[in-house]
Amino acid sequence: MRLIQLLIALSGLLLLGLPFVAASQTFTSEDAQFRLETVADGLEHPWGLAFLPDGSMLVTERAGRLRVIQNGKLLPQAVRGLPAPAVSGQGGLFDIILHPDFKENKTLFLSYAHRSNRGMTTRVARALFEERALKSVTVIFEALPRSNTSRHFGGRMAFDASGYLYISVGDRGEMDRAQDTRDDAGGVHRITVNGEPAPGNPGLDDPNINNTFFTWGNRNIQGMTVHPETGDIWTHEHGPRGGDEINILNAGTNYGWPEITYGIGYSGLPITLDTKREGMAQPLHYWDPSIAPSGMAFYTGAEFPKWQGSLFVGALKLRKLVRLEIENGKVVSEEDLLTSLKERIRDVRTGPDGTLWLLTDSPQGKVYRVVPAQ
Repeated sequence: MRLIQLLIALSGLLLLGLPFVAASQTFTSEDAQFRLETVADGLEHPWGLAFLPDGSMLVTERAGRLRVIQNGKLLPQAVRGLPAPAVSGQGGLFDIILHPDFKENKTLFLSYAHRSNRGMTTRVARALFEERALKSVTVIFEALPRSNTSRHFGGRMAFDASGYLYISVGDRGEMDRAQDTRDDAGGVHRITVNGEPAPGNPGLDDPNINNTFFTWGNRNIQGMTVHPETGDIWTHEHGPRGGDEINILNAGTNYGWPEITYGIGYSGLPITLDTKREGMAQPLHYWDPSIAPSGMAFYTGAEFPKWQGSLFVGALKLRKLVRLEIENGKVVSEEDLLTSLKERIRDVRTGPDGTLWLLTDSPQGKVYRVVPAQ
């Protein structure tokens, strides 16, 4: 009888043209039960997410659109005034981050792939966000030299406590560039909000190092976050076949790619025989086989007390969310979540509401909110 009543109710909803929302699936972690709420869907390869002070959100689509989620709904009109990204291969519109004083100055930053007659590269632009449009768009960073490859752009960004902006640039699929400190590829750059080299950068005192470099020897960083207690910048980067790494950034550090790695080439042949070398940092943690990590965030909310301090990492290749427990700056345990969802997790954020937010990478990508099951 209840089944018949349910079918009748569903038929009524369809006749009225109202959507039917299926019951949320419940998932279990070692320390929590949770469910996923679909906040938005139909996004074309969403890449980055930013929370605005008024409770709305901005989401980048790799296809070159910036979208607004307001009152829990994705607005149909994209934000106007974006710089034109080069949407090719892995290129497109990447990350978005708000100025630390966004509430007062309405300033945000976008990373994206850009093409000219000299090839493609990673760019960062600063802009004002007013009336659902970008104004006074100014390019403040451009990785040089350009090349004709369409992969390994990096593009993740973070601000430190001093207000300096960190930008990852991949090796552009040309691995040896990551060891050339006169080449902007294959490292992390630290700049001011006006695009100048940040004070204390290692290249300011060394003519052999580009003056915006903070670190180098990084293959393709697509996860970057700030430790909530130490203020250190944590990153993860894609390895080849194996060797995905988590690192804590330290100024002037060489993270080794491709001179050392725990992965092998896609052909199955070694890239190098070395996993360690003097003067090159060891990863804090690595995966073999590769999970293809993307997006990362420390959980600092109150909704999941036992997740406090955990580091969450999305996985593209293995389609899961990874929870890492951290003690004294070291990974002490690892838990795989959402494996049954079979979604490529592109970005992970802790929201101002104390929940966890996820973006899925597909032509019909979603924005998920992770909430307690009860």
